[in-house]
Amino acid sequence: MGVPADFSVEERSDTGAVLRFTGDLNIATVGPIDKQLKSLDQTLGLIDMADAGHIDTVGAWIVHRLARDHGCDIVNLSESGARLVEAVGKSDLGAVERPHRPNVVTRVVAGTGEGVMLAFSSMLAMLSFFGAIVRAMLAQAANPRRIRWAATVRHFELVGASALGIVGLMSFLIGIVIAQQGSVQLRQFGAEVFTVNLVGRLTLRELGVLMTAIMVAGRSGSAFAAQIGTMKLTEEIDAMRTIGVSPIEALVLPRVAAAVLMMILLAFYAMMVAMAGGAFLLWITLDLPITTFIQRIQEVVPIHDFYVGMIKAPVFGLIIALSGCYQGMQVRGNAEEVGARTTAAVVQGIFMVIVLDAFFAVFFTEVGWG
Repeated sequence: MGVPADFSVEERSDTGAVLRFTGDLNIATVGPIDKQLKSLDQTLGLIDMADAGHIDTVGAWIVHRLARDHGCDIVNLSESGARLVEAVGKSDLGAVERPHRPNVVTRVVAGTGEGVMLAFSSMLAMLSFFGAIVRAMLAQAANPRRIRWAATVRHFELVGASALGIVGLMSFLIGIVIAQQGSVQLRQFGAEVFTVNLVGRLTLRELGVLMTAIMVAGRSGSAFAAQIGTMKLTEEIDAMRTIGVSPIEALVLPRVAAAVLMMILLAFYAMMVAMAGGAFLLWITLDLPITTFIQRIQEVVPIHDFYVGMIKAPVFGLIIALSGCYQGMQVRGNAEEVGARTTAAVVQGIFMVIVLDAFFAVFFTEVGWG
């Protein structure tokens, strides 16, 4: 345990009192005197360590703290003790300067600039990734034996068939909501019959394909990022490159093909189910026969509304698959990165889908399909 630590204080009028330590200053012996040192009311001018024995980090911290609080010097300290006191002094948080914090305007401008640069760099990286996909597609078109049919069909099932339940339920409820809210508002003008127009045009042109894309982005886009990211983390992708297998052909193309083709079928399915939900509600609330609803849809909904939805579907599927696979390929370091990239894939996919939907709305209006 060592010699118990102790101290004595000698008054000195010119520079303050002198505190002399005796015994070992270590974690085992310094505890009893710590409270006494904190409660000293004399002004210290010097700390004399001539009679002190062994000193460890805890003892060095107490000596440093005492000298700091009283603004006094330490003398007769051994070479090893001096190094310890200097080391603990450097780690004293009270001695660390607070970093300069820019003003609000500077931080906002800097943050905006960083965000813009990050957006541009991400866009360029995704364009490069898309170019690699196109190159791999051309290579497979030149040599169809390289197409991985088993993996592609498997992802057809995962993206399409397995999503029928949730997409159907969501679409049916959306059709009910559109019909209910539309009939309530149009009832004020005695125009409940035009609810059929509202249900038909909204589901075929906008909400059917848009809500399906959002569901696929959250369900399949996140799965793409997590699966590829995990393979990147476990170095399976590096192993594939080592044995001469292209990760783009083996992992990305089957997922892209499944998302593009299945989005077309899922969007059509969602449109039909949403209209069925609207027809069901109108039959219950307005006593509108189903056959009348179908006949009215054929009369008031132009065929180009259906074409608009079908044109959007494969583009949305491509964007979702591209975003999910790209984020998965960017995983670096640890498992936390997989979660971050999966979240980024969903957010990026939904954001790009909504932006493209706005672009399509303006474009089709300009070409006369408004």
